[in-house]
Parts: sequence; structure tokens; C-alpha cells
Amino acid sequence: MERFLSRVRELESIFPLIVAVAGEIGNNSFDHNLGNWPDLPGVFFGYDIDKRKIVLADRGQGVLATLHRVRPTLETHAEALKVAFSEIISGRAPESRGNGLKFVRQVIADNPIGLVFRTGNAELILKKDKADLDIHGSPSNFRGCLAFIMF
Repeated sequence: MERFLSRVRELESIFPLIVAVAGEIGNNSFDHNLGNWPDLPGVFFGYDIDKRKIVLADRGQGVLATLHRVRPTLETHAEALKVAFSEIISGRAPESRGNGLKFVRQVIADNPIGLVFRTGNAELILKKDKADLDIHGSPSNFRGCLAFIMF
């Protein structure tokens, strides 16, 4: 994907950031589910350069279950998304991690990239020039995580 993106002249200044966003989200699927996949292990990864879209999906534990281990007071998928994208926290505690999704949020706020991220019954939408987290109910309940990256 990186090689194909690098060939698109209009994307030459942001293609490394697109790759970094997709890499962070995809890597999280493995980091937070390895050895704990509820059923199907792995990640679906698809992209269409012409349509300017990337899709990543996993049938893992989801953000709430992952963060609930280190923050047991989290009760909803929406709360978990807010924490994941705004606080330095990691479901891999006591490891010192937890900056990845904050990086994703900042990259998207600063560049012409969009993200729709679903987990459980919650959906997060991030857009360029919009630092606020737009979190609301999802049209369907999703087991694991589903991310649509638009550029």
C-alpha cells in the first residue's frame, strides 16, 4: 500500500502519515488481542487508492474490554473510545505505552485525512481541522474494531 500511495502525486506530502495511521490502528489489533482472540484471529486489511479509502477490521475484544482491564470504571464503548483517543493509557499495562491513538487523532486533525472508528455500539468520527471527538451510537453493534480511513 505504501508503494502505491507514494506514486500518487497529490498525496506525496501526506502518504507517510496515511501509512502511519493505518499501521497504528492495524498494529493495535494484534497488540491488544494476541492470545485473547474470541474467535477469528487476525485483521482484515483492504484499500482502494482510487477511492481513497482504507478499511481495517478485527473480531477481537474491542476497546472497552481492552481498557477495562486497566480502568475498571469504564462502562460503555463510547467512554472507552473517548479515553483511548484522549488519554495516555494502555491496555498493555504496566508497559509504558498509550500514545498511538492520540497520535492518530493529531495527524488527522492536521491533515486531509478522515477516520470512522467503530467498536461495540459506539462510533468515533475524526476530521481535519476538528480536534473535538465526535462520538455517538453506532448503527450496529460491532465485535472488535472497525476503522475506515479516508484521504
